[in-house]
Amino acid sequence: MTRHAAVLGSPVAHSLSPLIHRAGYDAAGLSDWRYQAIECIEAELPRLLARCDETWMGFSVTMPLKTTALAVADTAGATATALAAANTLVRSGDGWHAENTDAPGMVDALTERGVTNVSRLAVLGAGGTARAALGAAAALKVDEVVIYARRRAAVADLAPVAERLNVALRAADWSKAADAAEADLVVSTVPKGVSDDVSIAWKPTTVLFDVLYDPWPTPLATTALAAGCRVLTGLDLLLAQAVRQFEMFTGIEAPVMRMREALELRGVSSDTK
Repeated sequence: MTRHAAVLGSPVAHSLSPLIHRAGYDAAGLSDWRYQAIECIEAELPRLLARCDETWMGFSVTMPLKTTALAVADTAGATATALAAANTLVRSGDGWHAENTDAPGMVDALTERGVTNVSRLAVLGAGGTARAALGAAAALKVDEVVIYARRRAAVADLAPVAERLNVALRAADWSKAADAAEADLVVSTVPKGVSDDVSIAWKPTTVLFDVLYDPWPTPLATTALAAGCRVLTGLDLLLAQAVRQFEMFTGIEAPVMRMREALELRGVSSDTK
């Protein structure tokens, strides 16, 4: 029986998820597995799931479906519930089960680089990936998270998430983003170009996790690298969350090195420093 999985979102044609998952299938000898990209908006998701037969094992979920995926799932994991967002749907005995691998994936990527002791976390931006940063903060037992955002209302939307995670959250104005230099870890979640004018006096001991990867390096990453900081990219997050999804879908250990190599062979490295 051929088994199927896919990444859902809109737009989704640019997604690197098929590249990563297919490389995993090839390395693991899963010749009867297929992974594709499917264009899908919120209103279409319930109908799409209803049409899937038992050969469909799971979905990677990207924007704008992460809230809808949680709402339509039959069951949900603790992290997805706390973050009010799901990036993964897995077939279970009870139907579709929602999970969030973004937050634990962020922790996995940081741990791999030796980042396990974080007291102060600064987050640039208050969008969807900021939720994953809060989940990572809870797992790393961060003392305080400061979110620098252009809209205070967006930070207010994250307050219930922080409360569910028992994370101390403080809002700061975007004009004060240079103060992120005082943090042990800076996670930039903003779109391309937004942080280009942010000037941070980096300390070599500070770690930057910039969730962008195209174009790379960003101006923010360039200054951090010049200061001797450890820098992680959006590819590190993409790979780490995909590894967890692969194992949920297939039930076997992911061939991580081969999945990483697929990104590198494409000409984009997931290993910056």
